[in-house]
Amino acid sequence: MEETREQFIERALADYESPLVGYAMNIVHDVERARDVVQDTFIRLCQQDLAKVGVGLKSWLYTVCKNRALDVLRKDRRVEPLDDVRWKRIAGPTVAPDRQLDQEERLSLVMQYLDRLTPNQREVILLKFQQGLSYQEISEKTGLTSGNVGFLIHTGLKRLRDLLPADLMQD
Repeated sequence: MEETREQFIERALADYESPLVGYAMNIVHDVERARDVVQDTFIRLCQQDLAKVGVGLKSWLYTVCKNRALDVLRKDRRVEPLDDVRWKRIAGPTVAPDRQLDQEERLSLVMQYLDRLTPNQREVILLKFQQGLSYQEISEKTGLTSGNVGFLIHTGLKRLRDLLPADLMQD
């Protein structure tokens, strides 16, 4: 008596499910994902013409299992989880709208006072505090010496403090 489709799949499950989970586990390094890979493998077996799989069942199962596990790894590399630090950097700080408007107004005023500095002072201060460059990087970008960059930042900030109204210096 020839075995039915259901019997063939049940026998395949009984014979190969555990070894395939171990095999997939070696690839994906996570038991739950390995079980999902094996489940997908058997779902694909159910969709196959069993006559084509035939006597090569074992190699067919291991090949499909390996390919599915590699697909899972490739997908995981494309979809990186957002850790809290990256999420906050992308989403930005959560500032109340009225507070944000106040910060924007203050920044606009500070930028107006920056225009009163010498062009060199303004440039190095913006490179330092707006772009976060080091003295060396500013030196390379402007052609000024590192010592000159430090002096310009120091004198520019001192002049800015003298120019800014007291209410802008708070916070």
